[in-house]
Amino acid sequence: MDAFIHLSFTSPPFFLGLVFIVSLMVGSFLNVVIYRLPIMMEKSWKKEYQHYFHPDGSLPNPQPFNLVKPDSTCPRCQHKIRPWENIPLISYLLLRGRCAKCRAPISMRYPLVELLTACAATFIAWHFGPSAQALSAVLITYILISLIFIDLDKMLLPDQLTLPLLWFGLILSTQAVFVTPSQAIAGAAAGYLSLWSVYWLFKLVTGKEGMGYGDFKLLAALGSFTGVMGLPIIILFSSLVGAICGIIMMVTQKKGSSLAIPFGPYLAIAGWLTLMFKTEIVSAYLNWVLA
Repeated sequence: MDAFIHLSFTSPPFFLGLVFIVSLMVGSFLNVVIYRLPIMMEKSWKKEYQHYFHPDGSLPNPQPFNLVKPDSTCPRCQHKIRPWENIPLISYLLLRGRCAKCRAPISMRYPLVELLTACAATFIAWHFGPSAQALSAVLITYILISLIFIDLDKMLLPDQLTLPLLWFGLILSTQAVFVTPSQAIAGAAAGYLSLWSVYWLFKLVTGKEGMGYGDFKLLAALGSFTGVMGLPIIILFSSLVGAICGIIMMVTQKKGSSLAIPFGPYLAIAGWLTLMFKTEIVSAYLNWVLA
């Protein structure tokens, strides 16, 4: 262990390579989280409903379903994925993107999530170097990637991810990893209240819900890392990109204003960029204003 730590601080290629390989494996696990966590939540809701409305009824004893069990299988032929068929990126390439048994195509999302996770984490390691900031930002990135794809799939930002992310930011602030405790608390409160206010204003005016409470919690979590100063950047970037993507999707899918568009991915991406480049963005803006 000491040798690994020493090499990480003295050999940048070793450090970056280690982060890339570890994050590839984490990306494989994130694919499991993205797929299974919403199903686990749905099963939990159904179980709570049954216990509440049918307290005396006999409840079935379902097979365990969590992030570990049951084993991963092909959705078409139920072939159990063997360890050598589950090596991040490599197995997909060797299998040519198809199931080893029935040759059904495997979604490109799986290797893309693995590669995205590895590349984002490696960039962070290069950007910050071996430091508490690098480790913290990598962990944040893992959670944000999970949130992005879950929201794209289910229009859902689970409390199981957003709330730990918020607490993680507040805990990190006690060591001033990114911001001070006062900046983190103010950023979290302002982040939540800003979208909460927009939500209720929009609902009072239109009678419709423009976003979910998960978006409030995600922005609060991002505010705990970036402070109040980072929130305008996050909101501006996410709103701009969200509006452009929304217009494109409405035109291409011909659904007009009735098309529901998840806002979480844009918040997460804007928050990640702000976490990485807040100082540079603020400096560039001030230089532009004062020029």
